[in-house]
Amino acid sequence: MFRLTSLTTRQLSRKVLFMRMQAIHGQEGKTSALFLQCSKLISASAVTNNLGFLAIRGKKHIYTLAERWQRQTVNVPPFPESVTEGDVKISANVGDQVSIDQVIMEIETDKTAVPVPAPCNGIIRELLVKDGDTVKSGQPVFVIEQTASGPAPAPKPAASPAPATHATPAQAPSKPAVAAASKAQAAKPTPRAQIGATPPAPPPPPKAPVPTPPKAPAPPPAVADPTIPKATLPSPEVITQLNVKIPPAEYSRQITGTRTEQRVKMNRIRQRIAWRLKEAQNTAAMLTTFNEIDMSAAVEFRKQNLDAFVKKYGIKLGFVSIFCKAAAYALQEQPVINAVIDNTKEIVYRDYIDVSIAMATPKGLMVPVIRNVECKNFAEIEIDIAALADKARRNLMSVEDMAGGTFTVSNGGVYGSLLSTPIINPPQSAILGMHGIFDRPIAVKGQVVIRPMMYVALSYDHRLVDGREAVMFLRKIKSVVEDPKLMLAGL
Repeated sequence: MFRLTSLTTRQLSRKVLFMRMQAIHGQEGKTSALFLQCSKLISASAVTNNLGFLAIRGKKHIYTLAERWQRQTVNVPPFPESVTEGDVKISANVGDQVSIDQVIMEIETDKTAVPVPAPCNGIIRELLVKDGDTVKSGQPVFVIEQTASGPAPAPKPAASPAPATHATPAQAPSKPAVAAASKAQAAKPTPRAQIGATPPAPPPPPKAPVPTPPKAPAPPPAVADPTIPKATLPSPEVITQLNVKIPPAEYSRQITGTRTEQRVKMNRIRQRIAWRLKEAQNTAAMLTTFNEIDMSAAVEFRKQNLDAFVKKYGIKLGFVSIFCKAAAYALQEQPVINAVIDNTKEIVYRDYIDVSIAMATPKGLMVPVIRNVECKNFAEIEIDIAALADKARRNLMSVEDMAGGTFTVSNGGVYGSLLSTPIINPPQSAILGMHGIFDRPIAVKGQVVIRPMMYVALSYDHRLVDGREAVMFLRKIKSVVEDPKLMLAGL
């Protein structure tokens, strides 16, 4: 009995062991089949994308190394010195096809707008920030997937349909031919078959007119009571022509009279401008002196040399370059106006003249700087002004373009300004304001004559600049603008 039991136990254990071995072999078969399938997938991926392995990410998506390489995360570029953060202004959406160097968003700082371009042709897959968010240098802002080409070109307008071709003389007979054919048809003899035909029936006799009964006389119109007010209603035509007012698309550009309001966040550049202007009023002891300039010589000089100037340099000769050069010439005689107060305890005198030019841009007032004006002529100054104006229009002005500056020239005359009191651009000590040129009667050698005149204003910091220096400085500008030969003579 014991032997039978042991034999049965051995056979049972062998069967269990055999079943276990079969299960292991089956699992190994499944595992090997899975490895074989993965190896085939890897081989196919290597053939198509020249890859060596798969990068598995998450549980739902499988990305090849090429796909991982095609996606790039773009960060905020480095900010200029003294700038730590800025606000995001997004100009593209998720899914947009963009080209290389296309601006996806701008970071508006308190000094300038830093563009964030696309590093390659591709599709915007993810925006990591929202419009208006505050970001810092190096922060990720969007993800782009690289593609072979940029956005498709705009479709060409459909060609206009060709005009209908007129029939040739063989296809469309002329009017004289049609008339001749009709006459020939009328002149043909009537066939015999038509002679014995029944004649047409005579027309019915006209009916006698039915007499209309006389109309009753109309009642006399009722006399309106003058004591009762009469309401006047517009006609239906006028009512249908009434326009329904809708709020404007951009409140900053038009007013439609809908009595609605819109709140817009002030951008950082305008906030900075407002702060600096108020700081200048609160810090400097500002005073403004005025004078007037006879622009006859400058206008005649510009008129005589405008065509030759444009032919040689490709830009027009303006009055700002004349005043910049005149200001640089006058500053050499009054260096204190070119100086600046530092920390209310020291005066810094500069042995160079960098003139800031006030320019109005859609984002606010900017003052780019022209370096070493004392060493440049009219053409070199105009070339620098044109380059800076082009940067301002394309929103490419950098902090370096506006850094520094020892004196500012503002031209309100381009907008027709007659007179103004400009505000100092801190930390500078003075600013020259130009205005419009208008014909006015003035006394010249005891005679009243009509001349093109311009009012000029000089605002200065009275803490540093005395009235004597300011008036003499403005008189020197007046003299050299009225007679530019004085600058050549050094007088």
